Amino acid sequence: MTESFRRDGEYPEQQPTDSSAPSPDGSGYDGSGYDGFPPPPPYAPPAPYAPPAPPTPTRHRAKRPVAVLAGVALFAAAIGGGTAYAAQELFGSASPAASSSTPVVPTSQRGTVSGVADAVSPSIVEISANGGSGQSTGSGVIITEDGEIITNNHVISGASSIKVTTSDGKSYDAEVVGTDSSKDLALIKLRDASGLKAASLGDSDHLKVGDTVVAIGSPEGLTGTVTSGIISALDRDVTVSTDGGQGQRGGNGDGGGQDRWPFEYGGEQFNGDTGSSKTTYKALQTDASLNPGNSGGALIDMNGNIIGINSAMYSPSASSGANSGSVGLGFAIPVNTVKDDLAGLRAGERN
Repeated sequence: MTESFRRDGEYPEQQPTDSSAPSPDGSGYDGSGYDGFPPPPPYAPPAPYAPPAPPTPTRHRAKRPVAVLAGVALFAAAIGGGTAYAAQELFGSASPAASSSTPVVPTSQRGTVSGVADAVSPSIVEISANGGSGQSTGSGVIITEDGEIITNNHVISGASSIKVTTSDGKSYDAEVVGTDSSKDLALIKLRDASGLKAASLGDSDHLKVGDTVVAIGSPEGLTGTVTSGIISALDRDVTVSTDGGQGQRGGNGDGGGQDRWPFEYGGEQFNGDTGSSKTTYKALQTDASLNPGNSGGALIDMNGNIIGINSAMYSPSASSGANSGSVGLGFAIPVNTVKDDLAGLRAGERN
């Protein structure tokens, strides 16, 4: 049997606890520990149970279908320029009539002849010009609220007095501001007019053959007549007289002496002799029905913008004596030509 030895002082003697010593609380325990060991820590109640917070879900960006994105783009474009234009931009489809100008026809009626007529008719007037050679009835387009009106030079040339009737039946006297016989354009101004509805001038450079158009004027004195058709051709060379007397005026029993403005096209003369003083301009050709009295009226795109001023039409009755009307061969001065000439007309140029 092996005995253990230790040197003196190697391990300290443990002093027994005197259990007979009085305790502060009378329990017999003085708080100094048991058998020489430290006392336990004071009792603390456990913290109440709190369930762990749920994990934050990871969000994944879902890929949206191309169709949804296209729909959003379509809606945004519709706010800026109309649903039809947005569809054209997104999918390449052609609109009824091209124009880069702001549409004036309400969205619900855009692309309809009735919508164009409602929006633009208040801006179209009937013009009665009286002169030494008789009376000429034509049309005009209001371009300012105070009564500036664009028409053909041959409608008012040589007139001693001019009467204008608006779509609501009001009558005004008018005076000539400026003329340009080389383009068959004239600017007249109503006296004491205000609050008129001015037409929106579009952009004829964006027209295409086949675009739908509407014509409004006063053929045979029938104020506010609306017809429709298409752009049949662009940049037609039309030759007209620069002599105002060449317009055949006078009561000839066919409707009160409406203008039958002679013109040349393709080396042939129509509606009479153009004379020796004449000029040639680039015109829009249309099959919209035009008759004497439509001269100076509006050719309009399906957004309600003016894209031409009707200026010449072939009427077989003028040359053959037949009682015939429009044969679908009409011409209009492009509105961009009008806009380029407007400053000179307003300055009072007469040529």
